[in-house]
Parts: sequence; structure tokens; C-alpha cells
Amino acid sequence: MKNVWFWRGVTGVVAAAISVFAVAQPVEISFYYPVAVGGPITKLIDNFAADFEKENPSIKVRPVYSGTYQDSITKALTAVKGNDAPTMSVLLSTDMYTLIDEDAVVPFDPLIRTPEDQAWLKGFYPAFMENSQTGGKTWGIPFQRSTIVLYYNKELFREAGLDPNRPPANWKEMTEYAQKLTKRDASGNVTQWGVQIPSSGFPYWLFQGLTTENGVQLMNALGTETYYDKPEVVEALQYWVDLAAKYKVHPPGIVEWGTTPKDFFERKVAMMWTTTGNLTNVKNNAKFDFGVAMLPANKRRGSPTGGGNFYIFKQANPAQQAAAFKFIKWISSPARAAQWGIDTGYVAVRPDAWETPVMKKYVADFPAAAVARDQLQFAVAELSTHDNQRVTKALNDGLQAALTGTKPADQAMKDAQREAERLLRSYKK
Repeated sequence: MKNVWFWRGVTGVVAAAISVFAVAQPVEISFYYPVAVGGPITKLIDNFAADFEKENPSIKVRPVYSGTYQDSITKALTAVKGNDAPTMSVLLSTDMYTLIDEDAVVPFDPLIRTPEDQAWLKGFYPAFMENSQTGGKTWGIPFQRSTIVLYYNKELFREAGLDPNRPPANWKEMTEYAQKLTKRDASGNVTQWGVQIPSSGFPYWLFQGLTTENGVQLMNALGTETYYDKPEVVEALQYWVDLAAKYKVHPPGIVEWGTTPKDFFERKVAMMWTTTGNLTNVKNNAKFDFGVAMLPANKRRGSPTGGGNFYIFKQANPAQQAAAFKFIKWISSPARAAQWGIDTGYVAVRPDAWETPVMKKYVADFPAAAVARDQLQFAVAELSTHDNQRVTKALNDGLQAALTGTKPADQAMKDAQREAERLLRSYKK
């Protein structure tokens, strides 16, 4: 009998030890982050993870650098199919419908439990939440978000007789400025383009700047319809085509997204459209006085928002989901959102981030940092639909066909719309 009680006591001690050991084990959360190479961004993310772990020793954050945005969504969905999904990931805000359709992610709403949580959720800019919520639920949390802005070389403006403190306010002025800024050598070859709008990488996004300014949306709020062939859309595309074909102020054919900033630094182009996420890159590498401005208006001002949101994956267990939510709240606090914006050029995603002392000083010293924030009042949701990658590809193919002269603008958009309607047919109710 004594032996029975002895072994029961041993068993109880062992069970208690196992229980204590289990409690002591940190919750590990994997974190897909879209960056193709190492460098400053990976160091920033690594530092965030380390700082969070110091404050939360019961949670271990494991960043996984998963390539480009396109690589990252592909890897994430492949991992879901293999029952090996990350706990959370930063993916494009426009991937929301795809992730929902694949049953890959969970809404944040069940994790919003306290008045503090509710206040935190309401604290993001409404423009960024348009690509983060649908069906009355919040599926993504804004992190590295952006708009398109106009960068221009003030020195080249002065050389062309233009006011360096007065960027073009509308399409007419941008065309006129670009004509003055385009330079040719004695043989007639262009040595400096007036303006450059990239058409590789994210052509649909840059194009949405033009369509927004022309007073038209590319899709409905439910992500079930596109409007690629509307007259205002065709007009916007024709203007883009005309910058090269008619006015001769823009490089012909496809303009590379990745090399456009380099062209700007090398004075091969005087004005460029690109993401505010390039702001720190431009600030560090432009060896001349430059300006940053809202995109020029036509019927109205405007730009699509862009960039990445945090998502939490369904395959994560409840403890991991709770830990991921804690990390996402932590990293999107006002002070950290402000520092992330300063370090990267992305728009700090919360108004209260702009009220922090560090951000106020940064804007006072570098007013260009506030341009993208101020443009948010005119911003619209980035193109996002069900079957988003293929629906977006239909538009990208049409844009590139028109820009290369393969098809006229109206036919290119009719063909794109026909393909989008085919892809979205099953999602209409």
C-alpha cells in the first residue's frame, strides 16, 4: 500500500513538473515578411522582434523573409495547403479576398475584447481600413501602407524655368512641365525624360492613380465587379499612352518599376510617380534638391492606397493567435508606427502616430514626409477583388498591350473587362 502511495506521489510530482515546464515554454509565432533580400528592412524587423520578446518573454517571434509580395502570398497559400501555415504574415491588403476565399485567415473581431482593443482598432486611418474590412469583419491590420506620390527634381525645374516650389497641380500642367523638362541631344535622342510612370511590377496600381483622378473606380466594394471598360477608364489609359506617343515626354513601352528611382537619381527623368515607400530611399540617395507632391488632379485629386496588412492564419492554435494579436497591437502602437514610417517612408497608419514628438520633429525637419498623409483625404481603396491575382493580371495585360502599341486603349480595356467578368462570374450572387 505504501508503494502505491509512493508511486502516486511520484506521478503527481512528475505531472506537476511537466505542467510547470509546459507553462514555461514560450509560444512561438512564425511571421512571413515580404522582402527579397537582406538589408535595413530585415534589420528593422529583427529588432522589432527582439524588442517585443524582451517585453514578452513568454512569446518567441520568428520572422521568415519570404521574398516579394507575390512570392509571399504564393508561399503562404502553399503552406496552408500543406498544413504548415505561418502564424501571421504581412501580405498585400489586396490579398484579403483571396485569403478569405482560401479559408486561410481568421477575422480579428473575436480577438477584440476590451475597450482598449476597440479604441486601438478605430485608431487607423479610414482610407487604410477600406482594404482591411469586408462583410462587417476586420481581416487585416494596416502596417506598411502607402499612396502614390510625385517626386520631382527641383534643380531640373529651375534649369527649365519652372518654379521649384510649384509642382504640377493637374494633368495639363504635368504635360506642359514635362515638355519643358524633356531634353534631347543634337541627334534628337532623349537624354532626359520629363515624366516617368512605371508599368511593370504594379502597373494596375499606378494606373489607378490616373483613373481615380479621372473620377472613376475600377471595382465595386464587394470585390465582385470590375469597370475596366468604362469611358473614363479608357480616357485615363489614353492619357498615359499619349504621354509617350503624342507628347513624347515619357519613355515608350514598358517602364520598369525597380529601376525608376535609379533613373531619377541619375537625372534621366525629372518627375516620377512611385510609392511613398520609396521616400527614405530617395531622401538617402538623391544628390540634389527634390520635392514630393500629391499626384496631379484631372477631374479630382486622388491616389489608391497600397502596401501590406497583417493577417492571422486559421491553422495557428488559439495561444498562437492570441500571441500574434498581441504582437500586432504592439508593433502598430503610435510610437512604433511613427518610427517605422520614419525609417522606411511608409505612411504611419494612425493619426496618433503623427502626434508623437519624434514624428512631429521629423515632419518639421522634412515636410515632404507629410505629403502622403495629407493625400489620404483623397485616397481610394486599391484594386481588390475575388480571384484577385488573375483579375488584376487581366488589367495589367491590357495596360501593357496599350502602352506597347499592341492594342488601342479601348480594345485593351474591353478585352481586360471581358476576362475579369469571366473570372468573377461565380462570385456574383
